[in-house]
Amino acid sequence: MQVSVVIPAYNEEETLGILVDRIRDSTESIPNVSRWEIVFVDDGSSDGTWATMRTLAELQPALVKAFRLRRNFGKAAALDLGFQAATGDIIMTMDADLQDDPKEIGRFLDKLNEGYDLVSGWKEKRNDPLSKTLPSKLFNKVTSWMSGVDLHDFNCGFKAYRRGVIENVRLYGELHRYVPVLARDLGYRIAEIAVEHHPREHGVSKYGLERYVRGLIDLITILAITRFFRRPGHLLGGLGVLFGVVGFVILGILAVQWFLGHPIDGRPLFFLGVLLTIFSVQMVSIGVLAELMIRTSPHEDPMASVAERTDSTTNPEVRQT
Repeated sequence: MQVSVVIPAYNEEETLGILVDRIRDSTESIPNVSRWEIVFVDDGSSDGTWATMRTLAELQPALVKAFRLRRNFGKAAALDLGFQAATGDIIMTMDADLQDDPKEIGRFLDKLNEGYDLVSGWKEKRNDPLSKTLPSKLFNKVTSWMSGVDLHDFNCGFKAYRRGVIENVRLYGELHRYVPVLARDLGYRIAEIAVEHHPREHGVSKYGLERYVRGLIDLITILAITRFFRRPGHLLGGLGVLFGVVGFVILGILAVQWFLGHPIDGRPLFFLGVLLTIFSVQMVSIGVLAELMIRTSPHEDPMASVAERTDSTTNPEVRQT
């Protein structure tokens, strides 16, 4: 078994050297692993993160690889690049801020060996302020309820995947937190383990409350992908029928009032009914066209890569993208 640990980083120059040492120390005693590699991806940092990564890769070329995005594309893009660069049978992801403990890696591998394809971490005792933990709990409950995937912590970046999972799930936008939902939709087995979570000692958090807003918007995207990707007419047509029924009821009530001698011209409710009826016809029509396109066009991966490898540095495993 070969294991790759993919670590995206944004302005985390103080933690990278410590993290490499801890991963190396924690993995030395894990049996049945023939090769370890650490794949760092600098997500357009403005500090010395990239220089630190390059130094680590040049000093330990057998263990460390380093890649760089030319600007800050976001965590999903950094992970996607790391997945493409990783060569292991098992791919692990963790954050670079030292809040994830590398000593948990062995537990992830043990859980995978029980027959699971993806193991997600759960920061059961989270060492973060209430301004982060309370919104996160609400977000996780809503996501679990709407997606049907029973996980406590979708935001935890500490995960382990079999290679087949990452080869079939491509990331963009903010979809990295929904990989378990996408994997479950493809039939992969998912498990969760509680992991130790340390307080942040270096740097500052790069996320605010706005990530939950983006996350909820992406959740709608995920639900559309997993439930209606192969049958878009059911989604669009269903919405069209719903709007049509509401519009028909409104116009029906107004028609009865008109027969009884009550004027309806100029009433906002009349225009709402007409608008909903027109919108219904449009939605159903678009749904039919979408079904025709699905059945007459070859399926293409909708998740395009945002990065392209270009030049390399003195170490062939240290690349800038």
